[in-house]
Amino acid sequence: MKMLKSILFSVMMLCVSIAYAGQVNINSASAPTLASELTGVGDKKAQAIIEYRQKNGPFRSIEDLQNVKGISLKTIEKNRKNIEL
Repeated sequence: MKMLKSILFSVMMLCVSIAYAGQVNINSASAPTLASELTGVGDKKAQAIIEYRQKNGPFRSIEDLQNVKGISLKTIEKNRKNIEL
């Protein structure tokens, strides 16, 4: 029973942290901000977003993130409500 309570508490805390993810402007956010605020985006993918942006200019749509190696439509859909241009 104690283990079940511990698991439930952990799941609740995870849900709370996901619910409070902030808005992220993919055209101006730093790599640490991208990595911390976007689900499924770690340091490596965040750096790839920055490099793509520097090479190709600002993103014109959220879907343009698919052009970044390692960013899938699934990742975009998970984060769509937190992404802004």
